[in-house]
Amino acid sequence: MTIESESLALHEKLKGKLEIKSKMPIDSMKMLSLFYTPGVAEVSREIFKNKNRVYDLTNKGNSVAIITDGTRVLGLGKIGPEAALPVMEGKAILFKQFGNVDAFPLCIKAKTADEIVSFAEMVSPTFGGINIEDIETPKCFEIYERLSEKLDIFVFHDDRHGTAIVVLAGLINALKVVGKKHESAKVVIGGAGAAGLGIAELLVEYGFKNIILVDSSGIIYEGRKENMNKYKEKIAGMTNKNKTKGKIEDALAGADVLIGAIGIENSISEEMVRRMNKNQIVFALTNPNPEIYPDAAKKAGAKVIGTGRSDFPNQINNSLAFPGVFRGALDVRARKINTKMQIAAAQALAGMVQNPIAEKILPNTIDGGVMQVVAKAVASAARESGVARLI
Repeated sequence: MTIESESLALHEKLKGKLEIKSKMPIDSMKMLSLFYTPGVAEVSREIFKNKNRVYDLTNKGNSVAIITDGTRVLGLGKIGPEAALPVMEGKAILFKQFGNVDAFPLCIKAKTADEIVSFAEMVSPTFGGINIEDIETPKCFEIYERLSEKLDIFVFHDDRHGTAIVVLAGLINALKVVGKKHESAKVVIGGAGAAGLGIAELLVEYGFKNIILVDSSGIIYEGRKENMNKYKEKIAGMTNKNKTKGKIEDALAGADVLIGAIGIENSISEEMVRRMNKNQIVFALTNPNPEIYPDAAKKAGAKVIGTGRSDFPNQINNSLAFPGVFRGALDVRARKINTKMQIAAAQALAGMVQNPIAEKILPNTIDGGVMQVVAKAVASAARESGVARLI
């Protein structure tokens, strides 16, 4: 039985992966009167007098909405909200298992950014944070920006920010393994969707100086006209200072790091990897099937190889980051998850591997203490950067 068929059979047996349970059993009429009418009316009156008490008297402070329209799911593409639901249920389980965060998958039938923003606004009183997930570009960027401005709770775009955090953590340690510095390393990012742009933004903030992005139309440079939008134009002004033009093969000449966020299996060839400097670092992030498989990357000379899969060494997956990031942000009732918090999360993850080697640059998602270490770093950065309500 394949992992795919076994997964399908398990989901059919369970009828989905989630359920809601009460924190205490209602085993008497007294408990019923305390949990519901008439006692609950006093709780509502208390919150009406002081809206902030909702954090003390309900589960808002530990609740997160996972909002998607199903237009860009994993490597599956535009599959719709119903087909996106099992992925979002899985995400919710990881939130609970690794961060003790109660996350609710909300897969909505929406066509425009306006509809998604409006929906998120309307449900926001229930939640302490919102994670937008698997929404096509550039719509996802607009949604994130508008919600971040409108809402008094934090908004996180996991495809963009979560991926970037784990990639940065992996690069911090991978560069140690190959004996190179981030300030001088040449990084090529294949793909300029949510993941590619998010990675580039965070690497720039961390101090990487030589970054080139490549999309389906070739290398992105300041002044390019074809297949551009305001988000690509912004990143073009932050990267590719030499205004290199051409295809990914041209970008890879003399590169030290290749990050695949293309979304297409086998879209990176061995010949592309051979064009890079020696002791190459190759991260092929697309799930379930990467842009280049580890054996091929190794054959082409790569020293450190990572993928998004758990069945190869060096899994570079958002699940390492988002449970701890949300835990830390919720613990201090953060208004935002800013760049300082993201870098703190990446440094915390990297620091968990004291002596990185080629086959081990990151902790595993199931390693004990990952969530706690990340959460502590994120909470501290939130306080230091002034976005925490609780000090």
